[in-house]
Amino acid sequence: MPAMDRRGLERLETHFVSPEFYRRDDVAVRQARLAEVVAGRIIPQLLRLHTEVLPEAPPVELVVEALAPSSSDISALAHIVLGSDLEAAVSYVLVLRDRGLSMETLFLELLEPAARYLGQLWDEDECDFIDVTLGVARLQKLLATFNGSHLLPGLDTRRQVLMAVTPGDQHYFGASMVERFLSAAGWGVETAFDRSAEDIAQAAHAQWFAVAGLTVGSERSLPRLEETIRLIRRHSRNQMIGVMVGGPLFTADPALALEVGADGTAANAPAAVLMAQKLFDEIALKIAD
Repeated sequence: MPAMDRRGLERLETHFVSPEFYRRDDVAVRQARLAEVVAGRIIPQLLRLHTEVLPEAPPVELVVEALAPSSSDISALAHIVLGSDLEAAVSYVLVLRDRGLSMETLFLELLEPAARYLGQLWDEDECDFIDVTLGVARLQKLLATFNGSHLLPGLDTRRQVLMAVTPGDQHYFGASMVERFLSAAGWGVETAFDRSAEDIAQAAHAQWFAVAGLTVGSERSLPRLEETIRLIRRHSRNQMIGVMVGGPLFTADPALALEVGADGTAANAPAAVLMAQKLFDEIALKIAD
């Protein structure tokens, strides 16, 4: 895949980033700067590592153990998607998938951590909001491409999220940050802050949403979170709606997300965008069947 001009970038990311970002005058300069680093150092290192580390046909157990993504792999993929060469990211993921790692494993151990890493770069002022937004757009594109949802009809109109704060909770900052990243990533976002559980469920009933996202800030709010999730699932216009949750409790114990009735969690806002895409893909493919 050759380096992309602005027209190619628009074709690539129409669904996965808000138009205000990829139409900026400085996008090409940003991409050229990052792509030079990626092409000269990161890609050769990754491909050499993962094509030489194993013989042609080792036992499956050895493949999974040896090729499970490392922290270096995660940070390297994050830097690749900050550049403009999506083919490099596709090639790298294909190497791992073809060696025996499932897409579910790759999501959990490579793609989602790469999105989380982008959020850390932003927190540490090593890249700005626009760079992170474009990087997350490419991770979404990777995920949708491998899951086969990027070609489904109605993609634009179906990427809708209901974002809410658990009733009685004060975790607004985290919810607002996720809303900002989702909107930048091309999602339609409806917010339901300062609402009762019944009001949130009614919002899910009034409009079709692929995903509902809820945040919680304290353990004492978990019962209300569980109740809200139950009501959303019961009344949602989309009976297959995906539910993701976030907050410090889930960062400390991700398994808690399933215990409260959600489908997944994310440690920061960029990772939440990728989790939303994963849940959307699962729903879209079921609808297509």
